[in-house]
Amino acid sequence: MQVTLDYGRTGLTVSLPDDRLIAPPLTIKDAPPLADPERALEDALRNPTGTRPLAELAKGKRSACVVVCDITRPVPNKLILPPVLRTIEAAGVPRDGITVLVATGLHRPNEGAELAELVGEHVAATYRCENHFGKDRDSHEYLGTTPNGVPAWIDRRYLRAELKITTGLIEPHLMAGYSGGRKVICPGIAGLETVKVWHGPRFLEHPKADAGIVEGNPVHDENTRIARMAGCDFIVNVCIDGKRRVTWLGAGDMVAAWERGVQFCRDAVKVGVPRPCDVVVTSCAGYPLDTTWYQAVKGLTGALPIVKEGGTIVLAASLTEGLGSPEFQEQLAIYEARQAYDRPPVSETCEMDEWQLVMMKKVVARCRVKVVTGGLSGEVLRRCRVQPAASVESAVAESLAEYGPGARLAVIPKGPYVLPYVLGA
Repeated sequence: MQVTLDYGRTGLTVSLPDDRLIAPPLTIKDAPPLADPERALEDALRNPTGTRPLAELAKGKRSACVVVCDITRPVPNKLILPPVLRTIEAAGVPRDGITVLVATGLHRPNEGAELAELVGEHVAATYRCENHFGKDRDSHEYLGTTPNGVPAWIDRRYLRAELKITTGLIEPHLMAGYSGGRKVICPGIAGLETVKVWHGPRFLEHPKADAGIVEGNPVHDENTRIARMAGCDFIVNVCIDGKRRVTWLGAGDMVAAWERGVQFCRDAVKVGVPRPCDVVVTSCAGYPLDTTWYQAVKGLTGALPIVKEGGTIVLAASLTEGLGSPEFQEQLAIYEARQAYDRPPVSETCEMDEWQLVMMKKVVARCRVKVVTGGLSGEVLRRCRVQPAASVESAVAESLAEYGPGARLAVIPKGPYVLPYVLGA
C-alpha cells in the first residue's frame, strides 16, 4: 500500500506491506468542509455561543487586542481576521487602538514575510501586528498566584486592552487535551515564570495530562483558571480537516464556544484499532509543525496509545529548522549527559523548553523510536536517544522482522491531528 505522510510542505509517499497493516490508515473522519466559511464566520460573530454579538461587545471600546496563534499552528487567520477587524472597527474601535498580538508562547517571533504569511499581507501592512516575548518579564503583568502555586504573568498589551479577543485551532494536544480556547492565553501570551511551573513535572507527569483528555486534566484545569484571571471577551475557534479546510467554526464565550468545538473535534479525530501494534508509522503533521525536533515530539506522543510496550514508532519529520530553541538544545545536552530522558526530582518547575523532554520520557519508557528526516544528521538524532533510519520502508522492514511474522503495523499519516486508541481499552 502506498501512503503519503504529512512531511514538510510536500509530503512523503511510502510503501507499506498490506498484509501487516492492522487497519486502514488512521485518518480524521470525513466531515464536509463548510460550504461558505466566510458567511459562517459572519453569522457566528452576530450569533455567538454564550455571550453577546461581537459588535455589541465592541461598542464604546477604544482599544482591542486580537490574539492569533504563531506560525506553528495552521490557523486560517486570513479567513478569521478581516471580518473580526471590520466588525470591531465598524462598532467604533479606532484602527490605531487595535493590536494583533502573535501568541508565540516561548517560541521565536514571526516577522517579515513570515508574519505576512501568518496573518495575510493586508493585515500585516495595515494593522499594528506585534509578537509576544515570553522571556521579557517587563512586558507582562502579574495577576497573582493560583491555588496550585502557578504565578500568572500575562502580556500587558492584552491585559490593558478594553476588548480582548482570541482566535485559535481546536485539535488534540499532547498535554492539555485539546488546543484552542484558553490555551491561546496560557501559554500563548504568558510569561516564562508562569510556564515553568505550569509545565512542570507535577502537572505533566499526571496520568490525565494527555491528548484527548479534558476531565481531570490538571494542565487543562490550570490554564483555564489562568485564562479566566486574564479575562477574555470573545473567541473565534475552528476545526480543520486533513486538507486544512474549515469543518467547524464557533465564536463566543471562551469556555462555552470552545467546548462545542472540542465535541466536534473529538468525534472527528478519534480512530480505534483492535489491539496494540508492534510498529506505528506516523508524522508530525507536516509544515509548520514538523520543522523542529521540539515540535516533532508531538507526533511521538500522539502514537503512544496504540503502540505495544517494547514496540517501535517510526516517525517521518522534515526538521528543517533543526532541534529547536537554544534553550531546548541546552536542556537536551543536560539530558544527554545523563544518558536518559529523566530528571532528578529536585524541583517542581522545568527550565524553558525542558517540558518537551519530560513528555519524551513517556515515549522512551514505552517503546523505541526510529526517525526519517532530511533535516538532522544521524549523529544528532542519536543524541536525542532515537535511531536514525534511511527510509520509512527500511525502518518498518527491520522492525517487523525483529518482532516476527505475527507483528502488526498501523500508520497515522497526519500524526498528532488524529487521536488513536485501542478498542475496548
